[in-house]
Amino acid sequence: MSSTEPTIDGITQGTAEVVLGEDGKPLSKGALKKLEKQREKERKKAEIAEKLAAEKAAREAASPDYSVGRYGNLPMNQSQDRPNETRTKIADLSEADVDRTILMSARVQTSRPTGAKKCFITFRQRTVTVQGVVAIDETNISKQMLKFVNGITVESLVLVEAVVVKALNKVESCTIQDVELKINRIHVISEAARLPFSLQDATRPDSDFEKDPKLAPVMLDTRLNNRVVDLRTTTNQAIFRIQHGVSRLFREYLESKDFVEIHTPKLIGGASEGGAEVFKLPYFNTNACLAQSPQLYKQMVICSDFERVFEIAPVFRAENAQTHRHMTEFMGLDLEMSFNEHYHEILDVLDGLFVHIFDGLKTRYAAELEVIKRQYPFEDILYLPKTLRLEFPEAVKMLREAGLEVDDMDDFNTATERTLGKLVREKYKTDFFILDKFPLQVRPFYTMPDPTRKGYSNSYDFFIRGEEILSGAQRIHDAAFLEERAKACGVDPGTIQPYIDAFKYGAPPHGGGGIGLERVVMLYLNLGNIRKSSLFPRDPRRLTP
Repeated sequence: MSSTEPTIDGITQGTAEVVLGEDGKPLSKGALKKLEKQREKERKKAEIAEKLAAEKAAREAASPDYSVGRYGNLPMNQSQDRPNETRTKIADLSEADVDRTILMSARVQTSRPTGAKKCFITFRQRTVTVQGVVAIDETNISKQMLKFVNGITVESLVLVEAVVVKALNKVESCTIQDVELKINRIHVISEAARLPFSLQDATRPDSDFEKDPKLAPVMLDTRLNNRVVDLRTTTNQAIFRIQHGVSRLFREYLESKDFVEIHTPKLIGGASEGGAEVFKLPYFNTNACLAQSPQLYKQMVICSDFERVFEIAPVFRAENAQTHRHMTEFMGLDLEMSFNEHYHEILDVLDGLFVHIFDGLKTRYAAELEVIKRQYPFEDILYLPKTLRLEFPEAVKMLREAGLEVDDMDDFNTATERTLGKLVREKYKTDFFILDKFPLQVRPFYTMPDPTRKGYSNSYDFFIRGEEILSGAQRIHDAAFLEERAKACGVDPGTIQPYIDAFKYGAPPHGGGGIGLERVVMLYLNLGNIRKSSLFPRDPRRLTP
């Protein structure tokens, strides 16, 4: 072979040095130079990273972690043991606890590193918060521990051991303002992933967004789509404690008046209120409805001599209404009672019930009301010790004098109710009143007609801030008359025959009412939308979460 001929090794080496571009062709000299520069840059970057890692390892070796065991992630709680350690509630902390070492579990609401040696954390339990401090020292809190603390995500659940110390200045950002926690140990019980929105933004009043247009409000649909997170805000925690308070005070007052709590079926054979606003579903070989109210069964147990009963239970309405106050499922606070002489005996009980609820909320839930007012400022409702009672014709007269066109026998729409509420507030200095003697044609079939005024009935509504929160009446307790009225209102007596039959064996005069729990809370707090006072609201567009 001639010495001038290329060898196989030479050809292979030359081919290896050829660099191809994305199009499969060899790169130009300019492109090769650019590539070489890029490779050199990456090599130097790798060298710097390696050097920094080595320096960090050297520093850590020179600065041992003396906080081992004082921080970290706890193993999943599978009820492995039960050490019976006492946990402190944030709400119970005071200056009397100064210098005491406590153990508590809480959520990390905010974390704020300050310089390289300190971090402030706001801990939250329900509606109360306290500030904690982690600061590097020479014996307990290492740099490694501080770094771990700085990395704890907001809303993570943590277990904290700390010494209670007196705050040098009032901690205005927390509900506990006179003391703070000097943290000795902190372990993550459950780490929170990235949140769908900031809880800080979700708790801001509207005035914050008006002052700073850069802030982004959390829209109601976003809140409801992520309700588990939204319900953690201190405002929502307070709202649903108010809701609990209304139920508690309702039950408390009625039990003091000798009422018995009952539980009635929600699957029934026919519409309990009449009309088309009923959910129908297949039921084996027949059809069933979801109860629009416990009305029929409340009355049936009155016929069974229970005399006074109440129920707190879900109510279902197939109303395709996209309004601020309607839902397809809500909690009904219902009561029914027999009376001796006149259905106004029922009004007397209901009057006392609401005054008891309003008084109780004002005195027992003052702290929760203040929390809510920080985000949703509202005026306390005005109410009288003895509730104002108006009759329907009086309300019509007031509205006409104010310039509204109102028919004598038509029910009021939402706008008319609100106008009436304003007129009543101006004239009688109350946001809460009773409207009695509604036209018979706008009430359910079981409503007792007024025997002295044709076209009217022994029925009533209660209003807060110009919106109805209770509807009730004296019921028809005569079986033949009840069947007659059912037919007149388009209700097939055959679908409610057991209900009608209940009045054939002697039934006392009786009546009652149904209250919408979420609506009471919405109007009492002036929230503006019933979905804010419903834990997991149901409306025509929402079945989840």
